[in-house]
Amino acid sequence: MKEAQENGVDNLTLHYMLKRDQIERAAHGLYVSTDIILDPYFIVQYRCPKAIFSHETALFFHDLSDREPFQLMMTIPTGWNSQLLTNPDMLFFYCKPSVAELGICKKQTPFDHTVNVYDAERTICDCLIAINKLDKDLVLTALKQYMKNPEGDKAKLLEYAEIFKIRDMIRQYMEVLS
Repeated sequence: MKEAQENGVDNLTLHYMLKRDQIERAAHGLYVSTDIILDPYFIVQYRCPKAIFSHETALFFHDLSDREPFQLMMTIPTGWNSQLLTNPDMLFFYCKPSVAELGICKKQTPFDHTVNVYDAERTICDCLIAINKLDKDLVLTALKQYMKNPEGDKAKLLEYAEIFKIRDMIRQYMEVLS
């Protein structure tokens, strides 16, 4: 809506286009053409900008999982709230505000929009911390794949593991899987 107004399209015109099914409302203040497929990743991040794609969803973005997630998983700082918390298609995790921005990177959705996702190293740590709430086989397969990838930053993984107090666990996995 803000972009429309900046380009000289007023509320009345948007309302007219909406009534004529030329556009549809994807979220509050977000309108899209009816001839495009909605990008659920972009819409969710638009509606909940403090949330970062994490866990199994982040594994998908980093090609560490070959299946699209059943639930969109995101992490938000403790104390922050969203209307989306009650959405059954989503699973939210909380983290301390001091580490909420650790490891954020940009990724392209399958619909070619840019969203915030935790990097592979942060994702591995998050998944191991919450392994009992996730698909354990998916997480272990992703971990094996990460360890085999020469582009994986093992030093950064250990650095994050230290921050999240799981360094010993990560070291054990590294020894077994290397």
